[in-house]
Amino acid sequence: MADSSVLTSTEITSLADSSILDSKVTETFKENLCMTSTSNIDEMPQIETRLVLVQEAGKQEELVTAIKEIKVPCVKMDSMEEFGGLDSPEFENVFVVTDFQNSVFNDLRKTDSRIVGPPVILNCAQKGEPLPFSCRPLYCTSMLNLVLCFTGFRKKEELVNLVTLVHHMGGVIRKECNSKVTHLVANCTQGEKFRIAVSLGTPIMKPEWIYKAWERRDEQCFCAAVDDFRNEFKVSPFQDCILSFLGFSDEEKKSMEEMTEMQGGSCLPVGDERCTHLIVEENTVKELPFEPSKKLFVVKQEWFWGSIQMDARAGETMYLYEKTNTPELKKSVSLLSLSTPNSNRKRRRLRETLAQLSRETDISPFPPRKRPSAEHSLSIGSLLDISNTPESSIHYGETPKSCSKSSRSSTPVPPKQSARWQVAKELYQTESNYVNILATIIQLFQVPLEEEGQRGGPILAPEEIKTIFGSIPDIFDVHMKIKDDLEDLIVNWDESKSIGDIFLKYSKDLVKTYPPFVNFFEMSKETIIKCERQKPRFHAFLKINQAKPECGRQSLVELLIRPVQRLPSVALLLNDLKKHTADENPDKSTLEKAIGSLKEVMTHINEDKRKTEAQKQIFDVVYEVDGCPANLLSSHRSLVQRVETVSLGEYPCDRGEQVTLFLFNDCLEIARKRHKVIGTFRSPHDRTRPPASLKHIHLMPLSQIKKVLDIRETEDCHNAFALLVRPPTEQANVLLSFQMTSEELPKENWLKMLCRHVANTICKADAENLMYMADPESFEVNTKDMDSTLSRASRAIKKTSKKVTRAFSFSKTPKRALRIALSSSHSSEGRSPPSSGKLGVSRLSSTSSLAGIPSPSLVSLPSFFERRSHTLSRSTTHLI
Repeated sequence: MADSSVLTSTEITSLADSSILDSKVTETFKENLCMTSTSNIDEMPQIETRLVLVQEAGKQEELVTAIKEIKVPCVKMDSMEEFGGLDSPEFENVFVVTDFQNSVFNDLRKTDSRIVGPPVILNCAQKGEPLPFSCRPLYCTSMLNLVLCFTGFRKKEELVNLVTLVHHMGGVIRKECNSKVTHLVANCTQGEKFRIAVSLGTPIMKPEWIYKAWERRDEQCFCAAVDDFRNEFKVSPFQDCILSFLGFSDEEKKSMEEMTEMQGGSCLPVGDERCTHLIVEENTVKELPFEPSKKLFVVKQEWFWGSIQMDARAGETMYLYEKTNTPELKKSVSLLSLSTPNSNRKRRRLRETLAQLSRETDISPFPPRKRPSAEHSLSIGSLLDISNTPESSIHYGETPKSCSKSSRSSTPVPPKQSARWQVAKELYQTESNYVNILATIIQLFQVPLEEEGQRGGPILAPEEIKTIFGSIPDIFDVHMKIKDDLEDLIVNWDESKSIGDIFLKYSKDLVKTYPPFVNFFEMSKETIIKCERQKPRFHAFLKINQAKPECGRQSLVELLIRPVQRLPSVALLLNDLKKHTADENPDKSTLEKAIGSLKEVMTHINEDKRKTEAQKQIFDVVYEVDGCPANLLSSHRSLVQRVETVSLGEYPCDRGEQVTLFLFNDCLEIARKRHKVIGTFRSPHDRTRPPASLKHIHLMPLSQIKKVLDIRETEDCHNAFALLVRPPTEQANVLLSFQMTSEELPKENWLKMLCRHVANTICKADAENLMYMADPESFEVNTKDMDSTLSRASRAIKKTSKKVTRAFSFSKTPKRALRIALSSSHSSEGRSPPSSGKLGVSRLSSTSSLAGIPSPSLVSLPSFFERRSHTLSRSTTHLI
């Protein structure tokens, strides 16, 4: 479609380039100012601005109040008959009109009067600014400072209406699209203006953007250029495009068709005459199945992904698909063939040249054949390090200072290549390839994502980029130095030169740079997968760059795993180098130290990773348990085991309640299953977490656990255990009994694990003495009918009765307040002990042998069980 937006000023005055008209008004104003400055200023009459409220504008109380705030005189006018009486040399009248389409507005416009809408007055009163000067009627300022250009409009009436609305909202119109244009309003996705806007990164908008902005003209502080509003009306990359796909797998084709519809296009089968574009997989399609029409664009898939990444339709001429078996190509191949009389001599010369290059260029990007010993000893990760990665790479913007440094093209080959030299050369080659991989990650992925002024806005948020790449630039800088030192050593080779010193020199730098990346590699991988799934532009960015030869057909995740694999590979190569180093060589001991330093680095990484994973597990517990105390988060604390149980007593919750025990190295978190789960948690990085499924009961230090009771297995008691606990503020013992519901962890292993950590906490070596075998009858513990229908119904009725009691309670006094009041009353009366029969309290007489303290006749309530209405104490005869 031809670009038909250019209309001459003779056709209609409102379509003239308003920027030129505004400049002419400014020049005229300056000339008049200069002329008046030469005259006597004292003789000039002072002209004051006066607002004239036309018809409905005078009835708006909010508008009248705003005029009083800006302290501008005003009068009212009901009809055009009063217009002549308002003319005065002392005032410049500014007419306030509510309707820019009625007859009064048209009459005032013919008189070249200044006309504004009520939003202009209200906005000036709110911001304390003077009235803006405009040579055209100005209803609002929602498009103030915006410069618009139009393209693709064939109907003059539609274009006139759009231009008028833009002027009414304070916008400026330009005929030519250049760098000063802030927005291009397009009715098609072709033409010179469209291509210029795409190249300049100018937002391309639909006409509906102007209409919707005009509908919101009465909203104060509304701006049409706000991203949230503007993005709704941007021209989609595949608007007016009908695509078909050739040479892709069914899964790829389905994904690309879905993405096409998301980007405003539609799809049809290959060969349909209505198609505007045929997307071809150039690696699989050698010849088109039909002769395309002249109107059909046959393009490579790079055009598809490039359009999505730029958020605009890319130019097709750069991405046209060319058939490989064209007559022109065959002709060029025949002209270049070696079928001349001197072909044998040329072939011989070519072979000699290649042989010379192979002798000189020992630093080859192609991997050498590995020795059998290395093939058996190296891991998969180290094998991936020696890859065919070209040293050439595309530079985007600024890169680390070492990226552009080129290595020496050739090295002198010793007359007799020793095994030590061969391993050293292999070490340098793998290091060079590894540095090239890091440079590819930085130059091809990180730098373009961090560039400012990206077409369509940033592809990823800064925190997402930081999460993905982490300390890759720092790792690159360290290994660039190692590579340079290895290169100098290889160029000036001598058997006595030390390779181990190079790695000892940078061991501290490796400790600083590697742990932050290795420990959060899984998070980096998850971020890439999530962003690729949720952000089409990032998906297109990866598709474009991963298809480039620099990546070697590897994905970004596959490239980022190389730092995780590199240090073990280097350690293996250094170990191999040590085997081929003579005992009298000083580098023998240095290599041993270098290997030890690398192992220390890897140990530090593993230890740091273990701590990081432990901290992550604690955070997961905090997110899963509602009301979990903040002091659970501690740098020295780690999660040991999670056990699913059922409460067998009245503590820490009702019998039959599902309880989860989180054993940490110094404490025990007790949580019950929530009866009702509401809401979700959204982290600062927009990660939606599931709602908390557990409710916090108590965080118990392991030092409070005095004994661990292993309940014998009987017909009525299965997989049960108990804890004898003494809170720090009480002189009483509380018995907590549970039944393990998971069969994955044997009860014996769980109890031994618990005793071991309790012993470590209280600094005792005899962990076995903390555990006792007990009969279930001694403590009235049984698991019979825990999962029966009657038991579940009984628990449900009990919960319901509690809810009903709370709902119909006339006393809103909290139970804790009642207890405090009762306790104070008892204290004033001498605090006589209550009857055990009334409160359901039994005695615990012989627990002193367990806890090592004298046991009182009555067991008082611990602080964290005060929510209950009765306590626990019972008598026991003996423990086996």
